[in-house]
Amino acid sequence: MRVIISANTSWNLVNFRSSLIRVLIARGYEVIAVAPRDKYSDALVALGCRYISVEMDNKGTNPVRDLALTAQYLRIMRRERPDLYLGWTIKPNIYGSLSARAVGAASINNISGLGTAFLHGGMIQALVKALYKIGLIKSERILFQNDEDRSIFVADEIVEAGRSITIPGSGINLDHYEPQSLGARSGQGGPVFLLIARMLRDKGVEEFVEAARQVRAVMPAARFQLLGFLDVENRTAIARSTVEQWVAEGVVEYLGVTDDVRPFIAASDCVVLPSYREGTPRTLLEAMAMGRPLVATDVPGCRETVDDGVNGWLCRVKDAADLAEKMLRMARASPESRAEMGRQSRLKAEREFDERIVIDAYLKAIDEAMAKKGNKATGVPDVA
Repeated sequence: MRVIISANTSWNLVNFRSSLIRVLIARGYEVIAVAPRDKYSDALVALGCRYISVEMDNKGTNPVRDLALTAQYLRIMRRERPDLYLGWTIKPNIYGSLSARAVGAASINNISGLGTAFLHGGMIQALVKALYKIGLIKSERILFQNDEDRSIFVADEIVEAGRSITIPGSGINLDHYEPQSLGARSGQGGPVFLLIARMLRDKGVEEFVEAARQVRAVMPAARFQLLGFLDVENRTAIARSTVEQWVAEGVVEYLGVTDDVRPFIAASDCVVLPSYREGTPRTLLEAMAMGRPLVATDVPGCRETVDDGVNGWLCRVKDAADLAEKMLRMARASPESRAEMGRQSRLKAEREFDERIVIDAYLKAIDEAMAKKGNKATGVPDVA
């Protein structure tokens, strides 16, 4: 069976979908990855995919450019004639699904978060909702990463309840992200708070920096670190010069970009994400699996990862003072209390976010879609 998978970056497919790709290939499927070219595109080939590049304006709403993107997808679909299309992120979900429908391919879509358009409302939000409704109207299954996002799409009649399900984010490989003792951090100076995200206002980066100023005013030894992409194609991107100014001020450390977050999580005492809204944030799942307590905003996507007072603390969205209070509470907790919160994070990851749950949901959706089309699934074991 021929499967086309698509997202708005090759990095997205490599970082979040590698395990699913391996399982699809183990099933005997031919997997074709369609995404803009970046430094991760070759890694898709190394996974066993065929790779096809597309040009995509990830931060724009120019209808002419989107028509050009649709034309690219149509050319690919007509040439490759896939049996199945798997889409992630807004434009691949809309324009890729429309093009897949044109050649009779079944579509399964993942709504990994509502994004900037839903956060800021207005005409752009209305347009995106209308496009989603058109793009997803014939999809066999739509997977959401939290119940609140699914409820919005169902209530607004973008998708039907019967075609949608909720899955625990992208899941996490519990063998790859092993728990690391917090005890190793004892005696190494002040507590280290780590934010892993693209440098966007919508990720709450500005609130994190302001909260860091407030915490350092009463606990100067505390350290605050940023890890993630700068110069992102997004309307809420934070300028490189702004981050450099924060570093020069001494309020935060910017750690750059990495393909392996594990050493940075291991060197932290707490992982923080003050995001305005998420699907289910992979960075918090990684921190949970490695046994770190969390501080996150009480918003859809983030609140699913934190049992307040058990494995971390929830704070109010866009409220730097409340974020600072929760980080101070974490910093003032005994080492034993923080270690127990970290242990509870790992247990929650094992209980709710094992990536095998996500892979099984995909395989079930694929089998159902192919049965509807009259194709038979292979007998290859489901889990690689």
